[in-house]
Amino acid sequence: MHKGRLEAFSDGVIAIIITIMVLELRPPHDTDVRSLWPLVPVLLSYAMSFVYIGIFWSNHHHLLQAAERVNGKILWANLHLLFWLSLIPFGTAWLGERGGSWPTALYGTILFMAGVAYRILERALVVHHGAHSTLAAAVGHDVKAMASVVGYVAAVAFAFVKPVVSDALYVGIALVWFIPDRRIERAMRR
Repeated sequence: MHKGRLEAFSDGVIAIIITIMVLELRPPHDTDVRSLWPLVPVLLSYAMSFVYIGIFWSNHHHLLQAAERVNGKILWANLHLLFWLSLIPFGTAWLGERGGSWPTALYGTILFMAGVAYRILERALVVHHGAHSTLAAAVGHDVKAMASVVGYVAAVAFAFVKPVVSDALYVGIALVWFIPDRRIERAMRR
């Protein structure tokens, strides 16, 4: 199957996820700039989630650029990824509005599962294209992805001890991924 419909569908779902997140932002009832202060946690969680969605979208885009075709397994792996990404607005809202251990842990669990789902999609694409494909060469052994998954697990554990450490881990992992993975671009230029 051609990959175009998968890319278009994924782009649409990700755009909807971002739209849902921004629609959850509620302006203060007062007109004083100080009324924004209680919304700082909500705005920070939104900004962090927007960056995470952008990271997943950018890497998903690069991954699919290296793919030539898809099959049923890849379609389901992609839906699995989109499922976890679609939960980010819920986790973001709960984290931003309430904070605390459980919202922080849930947020990390969603990111962890999205990371695992991305890895499953990546593996499905490599298997479909073959061990000697450009895609397989580009993906290789992804140390950064594995470290991120370990970081999410640590953040979930810290959520019940010191949620601020979890938040710092989420920000740190996002910073590591802020610059898109260039392995695919390099492999495609070869």
